[in-house]
Amino acid sequence: MKVYTKTGDKGTTALFGGTRVPKHHIRIESYGTIDELNSHIGLIRDQDIDQLYKNTLMDIQDRLFTVGAILATDPEKAQLKTVKHD
Repeated sequence: MKVYTKTGDKGTTALFGGTRVPKHHIRIESYGTIDELNSHIGLIRDQDIDQLYKNTLMDIQDRLFTVGAILATDPEKAQLKTVKHD
């Protein structure tokens, strides 16, 4: 199946909010790296390890999701709600 975004490939991609940035933009690289780290942590959580470690890793993943969302959002268009972590 092919996916068409109707934006063409002019070497840019969109942040949340619609702002287009170059595909080599530091934000794109950063949230991609955060996503990869989150994936690896998920693989570790799937192993037979102590529940305390699983819970700690889940907390880390939660924070990484937030960081990734911040990085993927145009700061000019961001309206993030503060989340209180215990």
